[in-house]
Amino acid sequence: METFDIVKLASYRENNRIEAKAAKGGLPRSMWETYSAFANTYGGVILLGVKEREDGTFETVGLTPAEVEHLRQDFWNTVSNRSKVSAVLPIESEVEVLEADDGMVVAIHVPRAPRDERPVHINDNLFEGTYRRRGEGDYRCTRQEISAMLRDQGTETMDSKVLDDLTVADFNADTVRAYRTRFRAARQGSSWTDLDDERFLRAVGAAMVSREDGKLHPTFGGLLMFGNDYDIVRECPHYFLDYQETLDPAIRWTDRVHSGDGMWSGNLFDFFFRVNRKLAESLKTPFKLNGIFRVDDTPMHKAVREALANCLFNADYYGVRGVVVRRTPDKLVFENPGDIRTGVEQMRLGGVSDPRNGLIMKMFSLIDVGERAGTGVPDVFATWANAGLPEPRIEEKFGEADRMILTLMLESDAKSAHNEQIIDNNEQLNGPSEQITDNNEQLNGPSEQITERQRTVLRFVERNPSTTYEDMARAAGVSSATVRRDAEILIGRGLLKRVGSRKAGHWEVRGREES
Repeated sequence: METFDIVKLASYRENNRIEAKAAKGGLPRSMWETYSAFANTYGGVILLGVKEREDGTFETVGLTPAEVEHLRQDFWNTVSNRSKVSAVLPIESEVEVLEADDGMVVAIHVPRAPRDERPVHINDNLFEGTYRRRGEGDYRCTRQEISAMLRDQGTETMDSKVLDDLTVADFNADTVRAYRTRFRAARQGSSWTDLDDERFLRAVGAAMVSREDGKLHPTFGGLLMFGNDYDIVRECPHYFLDYQETLDPAIRWTDRVHSGDGMWSGNLFDFFFRVNRKLAESLKTPFKLNGIFRVDDTPMHKAVREALANCLFNADYYGVRGVVVRRTPDKLVFENPGDIRTGVEQMRLGGVSDPRNGLIMKMFSLIDVGERAGTGVPDVFATWANAGLPEPRIEEKFGEADRMILTLMLESDAKSAHNEQIIDNNEQLNGPSEQITDNNEQLNGPSEQITERQRTVLRFVERNPSTTYEDMARAAGVSSATVRRDAEILIGRGLLKRVGSRKAGHWEVRGREES
C-alpha cells in the first residue's frame, strides 16, 4: 500500500488514481462510483475531507475527529453490505486517518480488484453499477466491457472451451503437419511423435473428449491454433490478426498480412511464423559463427519472438478488436485485445504467469516458443536495456475496446519515441489513453534543464493552447502524472504559463529553451 503523504497535499492533483471528496456532510454517494472505478481499473486513493480548488490544487475542509470517526464507521458498514458493494477490497491498514494543520483527512486506498472479483459493482446492479476510471473522472462501463471482465473471472483459461459443433477434421491439415514437424525437432524422443493426428492433438491440448457426447472435439485454443479463419470467426466474430508494415511514409503499407483475406489459414500458428520472419528483418544481426555456421539468432530476436508470443497468449479473442502488430523504421508495436490480467506493474516485474489462453501458451511452448514462468516480458526489458535502447513501454487502455500495447523502440535516439503516437485511421480507440501511474508521482518543481520530452510538450502546447493534461500525455507518450510534473517544471523555468481557470483557461508558451 502506498502511504498518502499529507504534507504534500498541495502538490497532489486529481488523476486516474486520486479522487478528492469534501465529505463534510457524510459519505457522498458518488464515492461508491469511484470505489468501483478504482477497483476495476488501476486502484487509487479516495481522500475524504479534501476539496479541489478552481486551479486544481487541493485543500482540506476541516473535518473534526468526530466527523472522521463517523466517516470511517459509515465506510466500513457500507462496504461490508453486499447489496451496496459487490467486493470488500481495502483492509483496516488501508484506511488512514491523517492530520493536517487545518483539519483531518481520511485516505481510503482502493486496490485493483483481483480478476475473479471484477467487475466490482454497486447497488446490486451489475450492468448499471459497474464503473471504471478515465483521467480525472469515473464512467459507467458498457455491457461489452462488463462481459470482458466476466470472461476473465474463471479459473480455467478461455481457450479450454470444447467446441462440440466441430471435429478435428475441421483443422487446417497443412498447419497441423507444420506444427508436428516443429514438435518433432523440438521434442526429439517424445512418445507423442508417433501418435496419429487425433491422439497427438488431444495430447497437446488442441482437442478434448466432450462431456456432452463423449467424442473428440477441438478446444477453442486448438481452433485458434490450427483452424481456418472462416471457422474461427463463427466462434468469435471480431477475430482478426493484422500485421502492418510502414517503412515508407509515402505508402500506407509497404507490407501487410492479415486474416480473412483467403490467401492463408488465418490461424495463430501460421500468423506467428509469417510475422516473426518479417519482424526479424527489422533487427541488426552481427556477424557471428558457431563452427562454420553463421548464428543469426540474437537476444533481440528472441525478445521479439517473446513479445509476439505474449501478444497472442494474452489476447481476448472474443473482444471487439483483433491483434495488431506494427512495424515502422523506428519501432515495433504489439497490440492485443483485453486488459493485463496481472496488472502492468506485475507484468513488468514478472514471476507470475496468468495467460488468458493457457492452452495456446502450452502448444507454443512445446515447440520452444514463449516462456511459461512469467519471465518473458522482464527478459524483453533486460534485452532492450543491454542493447542501449529506450525502455519498452507498456500501456493498458480501457473502454469499448480494452487494449494492451507493448512498444519496442529500434533506435537509441528516444526522440521519436515521445513525439509520435501510432494511429490507425481505420481503427480508433474509444476513450483516451490510460497508463498506470504511482499515487505519489508528483509535481516536483523546476529543474536546471529541460528534457526532450518537455520540449515536445512545449511544442504541442504552442500549437494547442487549450489542450488538457490528457492530450499532452498522449502527445508525449507518458502518463498524465508525468506530464503534470513536466508542466510544473516548465512553469518554474518561465517557459509555460497557465492563464485563467483550470477548466476555462488556456496555456501560453512564454519562451523557448534552446535545443
